[in-house]
Amino acid sequence: MTQTPDETPFVTAEIATQPELWRQVGSSFAQYGDALPKAGQRVAAVGCGTSWFMAMAYAALREDLGQGETDAFAGSEFPNDRSYDVVVVISRSGTTTEVLDLIRSTELPTVAITATPGSPIVDLADQTIMLDFADEQSVVQTRFATTVLALLRASLGQDLEQAAADAQTALTIDVDELAKLEQVTYVGTRWTVGLAHEAALKQREAASAWTEAYPAMDYRHGPIAIAQPGRGVWIFGDAPVGFLDDVAATGATIVHHAELDPLASLVVAQRVAVAKALALGLNPDQPRSLTRSVILP
Repeated sequence: MTQTPDETPFVTAEIATQPELWRQVGSSFAQYGDALPKAGQRVAAVGCGTSWFMAMAYAALREDLGQGETDAFAGSEFPNDRSYDVVVVISRSGTTTEVLDLIRSTELPTVAITATPGSPIVDLADQTIMLDFADEQSVVQTRFATTVLALLRASLGQDLEQAAADAQTALTIDVDELAKLEQVTYVGTRWTVGLAHEAALKQREAASAWTEAYPAMDYRHGPIAIAQPGRGVWIFGDAPVGFLDDVAATGATIVHHAELDPLASLVVAQRVAVAKALALGLNPDQPRSLTRSVILP
């Protein structure tokens, strides 16, 4: 769908609210304490699309912080023969078919994180965390996803104030040149691998662009072959030893906001996706072939 020049996408305003929303959940996460997983519990985190990538980030971070074994799954791939103390299910709409089918099929305790009161997931899950203040009008998810991850990070004991401040900075970074890159590959390590996948998805959704995502250490096992001048490699978090030199040798543009919290770097990536879409005359709020929720027959 095309975008007329005088229309400001909903997603632009939604991206701009993220710093305050992160602060909000960072200061109030205790109210969700009864529903959030406890240290030592064995946890599965599940979602589809963007929600799956947030689940990936949470799972890796929770394990890295010594909070307990945590697995992440796409909604359709959840193994019903495994045992978990709790299954965290993320769905903005609360209507995603694969997620609802999962909850119906398991006897494990489930906690749903959603933005939609009255949606089916509210009735199906054992407990619900309602983040309706982070809901969006755009089909493309930005603030709901990052607010979910901010809440989950806070539940792991992380102070979000610096991340929120960095997100405010991310809103001021010029993205025009980044939006001109022909192709971008996003990479991360551990919990930021999920962020890399999400950043790549944002450009594919909003701008129908060619993007890829990998663990940073795996990037040199093949994907580096497409790096060249006019294309970019975007690193979330710390770059592995020698990585930046290897990418620089290809002539590709290196994007590395080392001074920012990785989640704030994702905010920059969101803005790049929107800028690229608008430059192409596309409507980032209504990507082709996409709807707010995937509801299967």
